[in-house]
Amino acid sequence: MRPLKIIIIIILATVCLSLTTAGYHRVKFVYDGDTILLENKSKVRYLGINTPEIDHKGRKNEFMAHVARNSNLELVKGARVSLEFDKEKKDRYGRLLAYVFLENGNMVNALLVRKGMAHVLLNSQGLKYEGLLLDCQRKAMKEKLGIWSRHFKGREKFYLGNRNSYRFHRPGCRFAKKISRKNGVRFKSRYDAFWEGYSPCKRCMP
Repeated sequence: MRPLKIIIIIILATVCLSLTTAGYHRVKFVYDGDTILLENKSKVRYLGINTPEIDHKGRKNEFMAHVARNSNLELVKGARVSLEFDKEKKDRYGRLLAYVFLENGNMVNALLVRKGMAHVLLNSQGLKYEGLLLDCQRKAMKEKLGIWSRHFKGREKFYLGNRNSYRFHRPGCRFAKKISRKNGVRFKSRYDAFWEGYSPCKRCMP
C-alpha cells in the first residue's frame, strides 16, 4: 500500500474516532444520588429526578440517601457520559441540568428511578422524557423498590397538588392555600400523588 493511502486511512480513522467520542465526558466525582462532577469541571444535576438528600452538615440524612449515592457511584464512577439538555439548562445554583447517558446508551436518570433510588421531578415546562421516567417510577412503586419499600400512609386525610408546579402539600400548608381552583388537584394519599408524578413540598414535607 502506498504511503499516501496509509496516511489518508489514518486521518480518516482518527476523524471517525473523534466523531464517535465527541460529546463524552469522564465523571470525576459523585456528590450524591443525582449530582456529579465532570473532568471539565462542570457540575451536573440529573434532570427530571430527585434522590434522597444527604445532609452534609452532619444532621439526619433522608431515607436511602447513602444507598442512592452508592447506586449512582456504581453506575457512573470513572465512566464516560454524554449529556442531553431540555428546555431548562441550568438550575439556580448554576449546575447543568441534563439527561445523562452511559456509552451503552442507557440513561442514568431513568436507571436510578427504575431502581427505586429516586422519584420523578416534573416541572411546568414539561420534560422530554417525562413518560419514560414516570413509567420507571410506577414499576418501582409496584415492586416496592428502594424508597418505595416504606409504608406510605400519611398523617393527613388528603393532600393538595398544584397542576402548575407538580408539587403536593398538606392541606394546611401556606402554599396549598395559594393554589388556584383550576390548578388544584386532590389526592387521597401520598402514594397517589407520587403515582401521578407529583413531588412533595419542601416546606410542609407531606
